[in-house]
Amino acid sequence: MRPLTESETKTLFAKLANYIGSSLVHLVDNQDDPHVFRLHRSRVYYVRESIMRQAISVPRANLISLGVCLGKFSKTEKFRLHVTALDILGRYAKNKVWIKPNGEMPFLYGNHVVKAHLGKITEDTPEHQGVVVFSMTDIPLGFGVTARSTVDTRKLDPTSIIVFNQADVGEYLRDEDTLF
Repeated sequence: MRPLTESETKTLFAKLANYIGSSLVHLVDNQDDPHVFRLHRSRVYYVRESIMRQAISVPRANLISLGVCLGKFSKTEKFRLHVTALDILGRYAKNKVWIKPNGEMPFLYGNHVVKAHLGKITEDTPEHQGVVVFSMTDIPLGFGVTARSTVDTRKLDPTSIIVFNQADVGEYLRDEDTLF
């Protein structure tokens, strides 16, 4: 478990800023409850500082997980967000999409969000922007990237894709062997 390097931090913050925008400051500068980012076995964890100090006494080989896993760095130094980061993304999301109850199951099975399933969308959401997908009862279901801007979605037919699925809570069941 080690701190992130400058390039790793820049890559992580660029990916997080795509979803939470300027709210990234709330993750980093929380004086009441300080948290840090740590890298362990190519995974990035968001850990309370007091817990991180206690975990120093645990040998690296015995440490499995610590805090909230935000994602993983690939061998080519690209960062991929995991579904485990959904709680943090849902709390600070800049752009949100709400889907109707009949669209929840297809989304949780790994399909993209189509216009027929779209309940609401944040105004002025640009194309290819990271969004968090919520149910109509404000439960975060996953996250993805918009295929069209908010203005363009009004003109599309009901079978057009609005949000490309990147991760959803159904992954806990589909990928339970390889998730952690």
